[in-house]
Amino acid sequence: MADKELARVRSKFVGKVSKAIIKQLLDDLLEDRLMNDGEVESVLEDNTAKADMARCLIDTVRKKGDKASRKLIEHIENRDPTLYSDLELSCGPPPVAAPQKQKTWSNKLIPMTDSLRKDKMNDTDIYRVSETSIKCRVALLITNRNFTDDSLTRKGAEKDEESMEDLLRSLQYEVVKHNDLTAKDIEKALKEFIAHPKLKDTDSVFVVIMSHGKRGFVLGVDHKADNPDEFPVDKIYKYLGPQKCSALMDKPKVIIIQACRGAMGGAAIVSDSASLEVVSDEASHRPPAHVGKIVDDSIRYVHKEKDFISLLSSTPDTVSYRSEDLGSFLIQYIAEVFNTCSHEDDIDELFRKVMQRFEDFPDETKRQMPTKDRCTLTRRFYLFPGN
Repeated sequence: MADKELARVRSKFVGKVSKAIIKQLLDDLLEDRLMNDGEVESVLEDNTAKADMARCLIDTVRKKGDKASRKLIEHIENRDPTLYSDLELSCGPPPVAAPQKQKTWSNKLIPMTDSLRKDKMNDTDIYRVSETSIKCRVALLITNRNFTDDSLTRKGAEKDEESMEDLLRSLQYEVVKHNDLTAKDIEKALKEFIAHPKLKDTDSVFVVIMSHGKRGFVLGVDHKADNPDEFPVDKIYKYLGPQKCSALMDKPKVIIIQACRGAMGGAAIVSDSASLEVVSDEASHRPPAHVGKIVDDSIRYVHKEKDFISLLSSTPDTVSYRSEDLGSFLIQYIAEVFNTCSHEDDIDELFRKVMQRFEDFPDETKRQMPTKDRCTLTRRFYLFPGN
């Protein structure tokens, strides 16, 4: 290490270095931003004797570590080769950073250890989960693959359905599954889901919808350019909220939507955007009108939207991509991250790691970034994967 090399030659350096060289070395280190103006002034003004200046200089640099010490040795060689030779300085090649190991993703769920499970179940900062509530878990999975307009067929969507169903079942969720629904049928499926008898005892729910989409909507299978078939994403939150589903109050509600939110970005692999003509870049909609004031003092006030976390497959106005052989990248990465990390990470961290996977997108000409949306979790939610 270079700092140890400076410590070895400290006495010789103090005896042999000239005042002129000290000033030149200080200029070099200031230019390198390895010393600031205050430190340079301290060396020159707080020490009247040349030897004290030399001691202050070499000790200040040594304390800054290997990088600063290497630069000082380099400057000594450039400014005074004779001094460099007399000191017999050598710090060897710079240390080579150990290559980062590539993450190995598991294709099977890694169980949480018994000790961590016990600690987490007693932690008041997380959503309450019990062995009983885990057995009552339920999830809604909607996959639209086959559209009335054959050109909109989502090849590869069957892979996404298989991956999500396997993942949810391994996390002990009963999966309520639907395929190829119109917007009207999507709403019907949500209505039926919030009446599921297990909801009163579950600790959480997942709602996963995979289809074509546009900003604010997922598309039903009857969608056409001249006859839109659109389901507003906002309705998911309304149906799962406390006014329509009191059984899920104070319980985590995890929403995953694999669908485009616009048409920007191209679709050279396979885009979940219906088409540039059908899917508009902008699809604004007004918020619901105020329904009036509640004046009865006996009414219990609750947050109308709490304990949600959503992961949408792309940023607003952009497409998301899908491989016909492997399915969408979002669902692939969710399966890998959840299988590998849910034994130690909460849902918010799991979603962050899914997003991180998209930093190295497999096609250099395209970009996709999932978005965490409308997160109102007030505690950490762990999935407690078991054996």
